[in-house]
Amino acid sequence: MIQTSQRDPATAVYRATVPAGDYWLHRIDAGQTLRITDLEGNQAADTLFYNADDTAERYSMTDTLRGQRNVFLTTGSVLRSNEDRPMLEIVADTCGRHDTLGGACATESNTVRYDLEKRHMHACRDSWMLAVAQHPEYHLTKRDITHNINFFMNVPVTQDGGLTFADGISAPGKYVEMVAKMNVLVLISNCPQLNNPCNGYNPTPIDIAVW
Repeated sequence: MIQTSQRDPATAVYRATVPAGDYWLHRIDAGQTLRITDLEGNQAADTLFYNADDTAERYSMTDTLRGQRNVFLTTGSVLRSNEDRPMLEIVADTCGRHDTLGGACATESNTVRYDLEKRHMHACRDSWMLAVAQHPEYHLTKRDITHNINFFMNVPVTQDGGLTFADGISAPGKYVEMVAKMNVLVLISNCPQLNNPCNGYNPTPIDIAVW
């Protein structure tokens, strides 16, 4: 559901621009609001959420979709953990819907889906693994990379129950805004994918704001 926000980016306590293909790792305290903005349009932001005080608790696609009885995420969606607790709630969304079924690109999936020659292309799992390696203070490992949300990504469910990577429905300046219900650790891969239309075959930056 389309819902705009009254928050002014000029009053944000934190701002950052994440280049295409880079990662962003940050703590958001309970009660704070996080906005992710698709600056140039059709840019997927593959995102992981953890309980900042106990990273064994993390975002769960299955608990979230079971709780809302809808396969897409938008305004009003409560992002739930693997302990079935609310982590964040989407309170504004000018894109309209976001994917949490399609997973994230990886060396292995690029090879299977596209070509053996694509196996060395940068992927979201590479960005997440780099973040984990560069931030040992969070005690995360490869095993902690599980369910994710693909903000701004269009992954329709086909009539036979399959998934397809389709042209994006986002546009320059579209954003999604979430209020944290607990202290959360947010890890975003600003997707580098070049082999399908999730980034319009041209990855671009995203903007982060926190209030």
